[in-house]
Amino acid sequence: MIWLKRGSIGLAGLIVVAIIAFNVFKPQIAERAFHRAIEQNAGVDRSASLPDGLHVYLCGTGSPMPDATRAGPCLGVLAGDRAFVFDVGSGGTRNLGSMGFPLARLESVYLTHLHSDHIDGLGELLVLSWIGGSRSEPTPVRGPTGTISVVEGFNAAYRLDSTYRVAHHGPEVANPDGFGGAPDEIIIPAGPGGQLVVFEDADLKITAIRVDHAPIEPAFGYRIDYKDRSVSISGDTIYEPCFVAASQGVDLMLHEALNKEMVEAIGTVLGERGMTNQATIFEDILDYHTDPDEAARAAQEAGVDHLVYYHIVPQLPVKMLESVFLGDSKSIFDGKITVGGDGMIFSLPAGSDKITKSGN
Repeated sequence: MIWLKRGSIGLAGLIVVAIIAFNVFKPQIAERAFHRAIEQNAGVDRSASLPDGLHVYLCGTGSPMPDATRAGPCLGVLAGDRAFVFDVGSGGTRNLGSMGFPLARLESVYLTHLHSDHIDGLGELLVLSWIGGSRSEPTPVRGPTGTISVVEGFNAAYRLDSTYRVAHHGPEVANPDGFGGAPDEIIIPAGPGGQLVVFEDADLKITAIRVDHAPIEPAFGYRIDYKDRSVSISGDTIYEPCFVAASQGVDLMLHEALNKEMVEAIGTVLGERGMTNQATIFEDILDYHTDPDEAARAAQEAGVDHLVYYHIVPQLPVKMLESVFLGDSKSIFDGKITVGGDGMIFSLPAGSDKITKSGN
């Protein structure tokens, strides 16, 4: 017993010495860790190690509701070494940076519709695309009717800022010709198909799909096909047969989801507390979004392998609420379901049927 007591005292002494040493040398330890992080991350293209295929970065899975864990709707897509962004909600651009998305290679931005929560991060993205990508031409921004007005507004809002950057960094770094966005409006012809191929080359095809988010008109979803892999993105919509038809056989479907029972419960309490305007808003949003069960139905009918919910409404402050949010989804869709979160990356290697998730 004596040796055990002495051993315990000795161990406690070592622990005390270790704690004292750590506190004495803490600045040096922190500085060394800082420089190690620089060596591992600064100027490193983290996407270079990804296999050829489609890779989807969930840079924003939230909604207009305040949510400390979710940025506004934003998805980054790599097709081989080609980079695209679909919607740019507030905070999404910074998430892309922290996730290692290659903004310097950004080819164009695609907008699903012009609700503020899908575009309010556009100015920040255009600045980073310009400076970080050493652009000599404005970043293409493609979307529904009204995109020209929106992009011209952001260009005007950031024009003065651009002159500061040119003056500070010089035109060799901040080429004035590369500032801002170059808008292009997508017009899907009327008719039963409800879709239009908006980009196509040997390996890559991007299709815009008309969806129903009335009174917001037009509103789009998108399908991206790269080699033998495919992804579809709903944007904001109710259950939409055109989107289901256009998504047939995709590997991965990203679908907006609003749990109507949960939202109704919030609206009821707001009404009881006299907050009639807010209660009305919670009632109004029920009729132009998709319940998780309805999104599961869309995925099942389209023969999708993996369904990911994004544009999550309401907030899910604790993970255990995900089971409530999902409702009966798992009994409707027989594939894999993921409640999306900021920081997730889904990889779909070409020549394979695998879908892997990393991050978050």
